[in-house]
Amino acid sequence: MSNHDSSYLIEQLLNNNLSRAELDEFLAGLHNVDAIQAYSDVLEAHFNELIRQNNHTPAPDTQAE
Repeated sequence: MSNHDSSYLIEQLLNNNLSRAELDEFLAGLHNVDAIQAYSDVLEAHFNELIRQNNHTPAPDTQAE
């Protein structure tokens, strides 16, 4: 399974859009060391992006009320 395939499956999983065949492929990957590492890398990047987005705080409003 390529890293691209892993990325696609994880994206579909996170968006709740996996087909039955894709779910079977994803689950089969859980028994493959290379696929597990690819899943881990994709999920780490995804959650790091969520953290980055969540830590972004807008500049305080400096207008006088």
